[in-house]
Amino acid sequence: MNYRIGQGYDVHAIADGLPMWLGGIQVPSEKGFVAHSDGDVAIHALCDALLGAAALGDIGAHFPDTSDEWKGVDSKLLLSKVVELLSAEGYKIGNVDITIALQKPKIGALVPQMRETLAKVMGVDINDVSIKATTTEKLGFVGRCEGCEVWAIALIYKV
Repeated sequence: MNYRIGQGYDVHAIADGLPMWLGGIQVPSEKGFVAHSDGDVAIHALCDALLGAAALGDIGAHFPDTSDEWKGVDSKLLLSKVVELLSAEGYKIGNVDITIALQKPKIGALVPQMRETLAKVMGVDINDVSIKATTTEKLGFVGRCEGCEVWAIALIYKV
């Protein structure tokens, strides 16, 4: 088998009056992510990890934020398209691991729902999706509640 690993990273600013989509679900919050799409920073980092593992570029190359086609799009659609790209190249997803740094709101209780949602979109077992939520102990832009950052790692393989 041919195993490949990819890493993804994304950041979005937080602003009042916007919906907060994270890990494929809407998080109850009075603030949300500033973005061209729905702003799901976790899915964006995950897409980059998957694309990177297959050496297929990054999310911006496939879904540019200058295109009206992707304005306001549900990021789960972007993820499903990335999975299709991987499949067309003969790759399957082994597992993914995501770390979300967000000061507020606390999202630990929502992690199981995020894992289930992402597993369904990717067509993998829930045990192949790991998500960890953390804060930055009030340090930096995340700690000041100005934004969210996410790291993702993906293992893919070709049989």
